[in-house]
Amino acid sequence: MFVSLNWLKNYVDIDNISPEQLAEKITKSGIEVEGIEYVAETSSNVVVGYVQSCEKHPNADKLNLCQVDTGEEELQIICGAPNIAQGQKVAVAKPGAVLPGNVKIKKAKLRGVESQGMICSLQELGIEEKFVPKEFAEGIFVFPEDAEVGSDALELLNLDDAILELGLTPNRADAMSMLGVAYETSAILDTPINLPDVSINTSSDKAADYVSVKVEDAELNPYYGAFVIENVEVKNSPLWMRNYLIAAGIRPINNVVDITNYVLLEYGQPLHAFDYDRFGSKEIVVRRARDKETITTLDDQERELSSNHLVITNGQEPTAIAGVMGGADSEVSDQTQTVLLEAAYFSPAAVRQSSKDHGLRSESSARFEKGVDPDRIKRAGLRACQLLSEYAEGTVLQGTVEFDELDRSEATVEVSTEKVNERLGTEITTEEISDILRKLHFDFKANDGIFIVSVPSRRGDITIFEDMVEEIARIYGYDNLPYTLPAGAGQAGGLTSRQSLKREIKHYMEGAGLMEAITYSLTSKERAETLVSPEVREHATESIRLSMPMSEEHSNLRLSILPELLASFSYNTARKQANLAYYEVGTVFVSPTTEKLTEQPRELLRVSGAVTGDWLLHPMQQEKKQADFFLVKGIVEGLLDKLGIVVTFKQAKLEGMHPGRTAQVYLGAQSIGFLGQLHPTLQQSYDLKDTYVFDLDMETLLDQINNEPDFSKIPRYPSVSRDIALVVDQEIPAGDIKATIVEKGGTLLKDVQVFDVYQGEHLQAGKKSIAFSLFYQDPERTLKDDEVEASYQAILSAVEEKHQAELRG
Repeated sequence: MFVSLNWLKNYVDIDNISPEQLAEKITKSGIEVEGIEYVAETSSNVVVGYVQSCEKHPNADKLNLCQVDTGEEELQIICGAPNIAQGQKVAVAKPGAVLPGNVKIKKAKLRGVESQGMICSLQELGIEEKFVPKEFAEGIFVFPEDAEVGSDALELLNLDDAILELGLTPNRADAMSMLGVAYETSAILDTPINLPDVSINTSSDKAADYVSVKVEDAELNPYYGAFVIENVEVKNSPLWMRNYLIAAGIRPINNVVDITNYVLLEYGQPLHAFDYDRFGSKEIVVRRARDKETITTLDDQERELSSNHLVITNGQEPTAIAGVMGGADSEVSDQTQTVLLEAAYFSPAAVRQSSKDHGLRSESSARFEKGVDPDRIKRAGLRACQLLSEYAEGTVLQGTVEFDELDRSEATVEVSTEKVNERLGTEITTEEISDILRKLHFDFKANDGIFIVSVPSRRGDITIFEDMVEEIARIYGYDNLPYTLPAGAGQAGGLTSRQSLKREIKHYMEGAGLMEAITYSLTSKERAETLVSPEVREHATESIRLSMPMSEEHSNLRLSILPELLASFSYNTARKQANLAYYEVGTVFVSPTTEKLTEQPRELLRVSGAVTGDWLLHPMQQEKKQADFFLVKGIVEGLLDKLGIVVTFKQAKLEGMHPGRTAQVYLGAQSIGFLGQLHPTLQQSYDLKDTYVFDLDMETLLDQINNEPDFSKIPRYPSVSRDIALVVDQEIPAGDIKATIVEKGGTLLKDVQVFDVYQGEHLQAGKKSIAFSLFYQDPERTLKDDEVEASYQAILSAVEEKHQAELRG
């Protein structure tokens, strides 16, 4: 929003404050002033002159020799402008004048004839070319006849004006008008506000005899007012109005269009003027457009409409896109004699949709989108009628033809001195709050420190107590708020125990050499139901499908994280990335039924990972190790050991997994996941080489963790190790034998590790040899050989009896 300070002076007294000081006060009150610009660079000694005569230069075809009266003296000036003529009032830079760009005007001779100054164009006075009216674009500017000869031309052209550029937030739609800024300035400076005095002399003819209004969708258009103005003379608008429009960044067109733009900026209420004789009927019908219906807008573009767009019609054809742009067929032209003026309230959502669909964003649409003041709509229309009567010699017909279902009720907010001070940490008195509300021009009732405030409709951003507190604070002055911190005990932020554990798991995975991945929770039905862990499958037999998926590739909620990790593997291996190791901590989604969900699906937290290619690669040492089953098992064991959870691994046959290289993970009798190699067929479908995966139930793991830190002394006495090699049947898992050893080894047995598995020569068919290392230790004393031997023999007897194991010779 560009605010002309010369224009603003019409409503509030700002003569005793500089533009910079005013900008600082407005910024400190909550509306940022993004910049201060001046309409033109400083000039001097430029006055209004009267061209008494204009003759051809005796020695040049394209130059004119003019005698110009400047009030104090008569100057001879040579001018080459094509539109210079006798009887004009023009801007004259006298000798000694300085124009923008530090151009100094001196007496000079042109083709042998003396020139005592310069007749100026608007561009030479510093006005941007895009704001110069078309009739003066190629020549000098001509003042209206009422301009006083010898008066300051810069002041008449508003070139001494300063412009504040306001950076408005979406809630401050009230400040998108000069009156809104005037109310704001009045509150900040505590000065009276002078509102325009609207008085109109109307004819005896009634507007209702010329036009009728019908609205088909009151929700999108709750108010529509039509005014009729006859005998309009289309010409240039008054100079002061053109100056204000240029200062606001709008190019003057003619008096009718300029007046609608002027009122738009003054009241913040968009208006639209139709040529009544070209409108096509005596009926205004506001409705939704029909699909494929077209309209040619003011920019001469034919636009296709849809039922999402609101249009103004003559009962048959669209004549304007509501709140966005009018139609070319009913445009005001130099031949217009009767104006049909529209003042309406259109739904912000409807205007936003039309503006977006057609790529049209105007001053009108910007205001309708944020919501206009319901109380100013008709008043803005009457103000435009007044100006058309004064500056277009129009005759305003009696009455307003309107459709009116608009809610103009004002919001009521209750505040109290005590609560305001509690919220702001201040000691504002009841009298000070009362004075602030007066400055804001808010009506209120006060009783024992409690205020019932009636918020005017122009401030649609104030609806609740917090909004009112903000208003009080900004007018009181943010600089006056105390700097002390709020009283009360403070507590530093931190992670919950669950968040800490998740972070520990991630740190472990990254320390183990895996990179974190984040994949889509939505995938195809086939992928969503692939590699589902058995305990998840117990909760859901199939995945949950979205009712309106974006695509089939993102149609179902996942039951496993692994398929999307493998898809990422496939993408990267296709780009020559062969050695990959990813993990992800995320959720899967289960529901007892997938047909008609009556409640949100449950989210189960999982940690999953995948490894393929070379895990260890040291070319200088000629050392290379590929990922395998035992690598993945080691990663999982390391994680569980870090969390202090003891599990068992049992060989398993799962869909999508290699039948001989897959293990299910158990916590007691409860399955909590699986690990192993992908089935060759599945690997091939992803175009992968040998790939190993794991998938664990983090919900159960986190529930099992004891957050209490424990402590054990560093042993002072030596440990004793014994190795034992057992020959057992091929089908017996090493984990079962290890469990028996741990059970029978007693309290002195501290650790058991498998260090060798052998099958082949020197063993019977169907047999295998498993070697274990046993570690014994007593933290309080040195062990005796007979204690270790007794435990060793007890283990031998137990494995022989339970697993038919034989000690390998």
